Amino acid sequence: MPSAHETIDAEVKSNDVVLFMKGTPQFPMCGFSGQCVQILDYLGVPYKGVNVLEDAELRQGIKEYTNWPTIPQLYVKGEFVGGCDIVREMFQSGELATHMADAGLPVKQAAAG
Repeated sequence: MPSAHETIDAEVKSNDVVLFMKGTPQFPMCGFSGQCVQILDYLGVPYKGVNVLEDAELRQGIKEYTNWPTIPQLYVKGEFVGGCDIVREMFQSGELATHMADAGLPVKQAAAG
């Protein structure tokens, strides 16, 4: 069985956009995860949600993987973008949509900021 680090690494490298979150995109289990889901859905970017509540090792492992203490965590093309506050600020400024587009991802809408 792969370690939490190996599982995280595989998810980050095999998905263009991945959100490590509490709950699922359909049923976020915390407000911060829900905000990130709303932002990604608004932008129309395809992404994979990984529920860290299903695995305690994964939940701890993602914090160690980036040395970032909070969840959710957003990755784009293998690069750690940030947690909810950073994602929200980037979205509001239009920077997140630009970052996604620059990464070659289809973006439906930019922030109405």
